[in-house]
Amino acid sequence: MKIAMVISEVVPFAKTGGLADVGGALPLALEYCGHEIIVIMPGYLGIADAKIKINRVSEDISFSIIGKNIKVYFLRNSLYFDRPGLYGDRNGDYTDNLERFTFFCRRGLNLLKEIDFKPDILHLHDWQASLMAVYLKTLYADNSFYNRIKSLLTIHNIGYQGIFAKDEFAKLGLSENLFSVNGLEFYDRINLLKGGVIFADFLNTVSPTYAKEIQTKEFGFGLEGLLRERKNVLSGILNGIDYSVWDPDTDKFILHNYSLRDLKNKAWDKEDLQKKCGLPVNAAVPVLGIVSRLAEQKGFDIFAESLEEFCKMEAQLVILGTGDQKYHQILKGAVKKYPQNISLNLRFDDPLAHKIYAGSDIFLMPSKYEPCGLGQLISLRYGTIPLVFKTGGFADTINKNNGFVFTGYTKLELVKTIKQAISVFKNKTQWRRLVLNAMGCNFSWKASADKYSQLYVKTKEK
Repeated sequence: MKIAMVISEVVPFAKTGGLADVGGALPLALEYCGHEIIVIMPGYLGIADAKIKINRVSEDISFSIIGKNIKVYFLRNSLYFDRPGLYGDRNGDYTDNLERFTFFCRRGLNLLKEIDFKPDILHLHDWQASLMAVYLKTLYADNSFYNRIKSLLTIHNIGYQGIFAKDEFAKLGLSENLFSVNGLEFYDRINLLKGGVIFADFLNTVSPTYAKEIQTKEFGFGLEGLLRERKNVLSGILNGIDYSVWDPDTDKFILHNYSLRDLKNKAWDKEDLQKKCGLPVNAAVPVLGIVSRLAEQKGFDIFAESLEEFCKMEAQLVILGTGDQKYHQILKGAVKKYPQNISLNLRFDDPLAHKIYAGSDIFLMPSKYEPCGLGQLISLRYGTIPLVFKTGGFADTINKNNGFVFTGYTKLELVKTIKQAISVFKNKTQWRRLVLNAMGCNFSWKASADKYSQLYVKTKEK
């Protein structure tokens, strides 16, 4: 099948978060399944400076090749994309983001005709690409090149919807009657994701549980009613992880490689982590690792409340990440009080992240909501046991056989579950069984790509 993937960030060209990892890995897995793939993304400042071969098609179009023969097309526009950030800067989101991604969607659709690539499926990701589904069914509906193309919209995090002031609606080039409750109007504002949800042929999100959650008031961010109306074309497919990057058997960032067949070196990676982070070297004390944005969504409200109690347990904690200043200060205070218990690393540090996944015993992810989650999938691969709240992708991947799950989002439940995990850690037989189960899990992109292939067939037939 011919697939055009439209996405606003792709590893290794541009990245702000997990969306870029999907943009880089999923096309490769789909190519392996036999699909013909192209990827379309904005031509941000800095792409040309990357150590990657860039081929020019025209003044505003260039491409690079990933995989065997996947062309990643960059849509250049100096006014919109020659900026340091993808969506904003330190002052917040760019004020012209509606214009920027309107241009991206219109130019992307025109590109398909220019390069004579008529996809079976236009696979759109998040609000930045949602307008393509709207245009396909309106402005481009009578054009014979486009009228058989079907669209699939993947929602990665429904908390981000692309909401703009209503007086900008004319910039979309759409009929005024689409600024209505049955169109892109949302509480007297424009909502681009809503447009995608209405006009795309099929919808999916990044875990089966999250697909159900976003149909509720608690998790739907105002779109739950519309998603319930479209539940027959809504499904959830877990993201995968790239095992060529995340594999303790080949990981170049860890001191000692190990595998499911031979676990003994994991103990040496724990010692290395303790030394690197200035913690007392002690194999008998469990190390809990956190690699995360330090924000309320990631569970740092209840975690901050638990810190005092945690530091009195026989355990160590290594934290890597940045986020809300409030949590920076709380954590700094805890380190000052309990320097033997906590290592705090307020930065982005990819080599240290790998060391934390390998050297920790338990991986802590108490997120309040988590569409898919990648940290728990990576930690499973490294035999580092996840401890999570039962939500979204966590509910679909972690259970009593490979981790620890708490079901009430409270400090009390979190502390209780940490104590339970520490207790099991002390039982070597039980712990080894957990580690082997964890490392035996398969969350590769191949498994995800197979499910997307099935969804493409459904979308094409709709």
